[in-house]
Amino acid sequence: MATFEESLKKLETIVDQLERGDLPLEDSIKLFEEGVRLSSACKQDLEAAEAKVQILLKQKDGSMKTENFPGSSQ
Repeated sequence: MATFEESLKKLETIVDQLERGDLPLEDSIKLFEEGVRLSSACKQDLEAAEAKVQILLKQKDGSMKTENFPGSSQ
């Protein structure tokens, strides 16, 4: 399984390739599908990291009060 950084780097490469616009349609579609998959995987990784930060904040301040990560909708 790829790390967040590896997935993000691959996603950036795909965006660059698609923005050039010099690929055949079939190749563009395949890259787009892979990009959507990578985007979803990155989003899941970020959500998991956000949950860990929430736990770390609670442990760091020593209270039992739940604190949401800034910008969190939880």
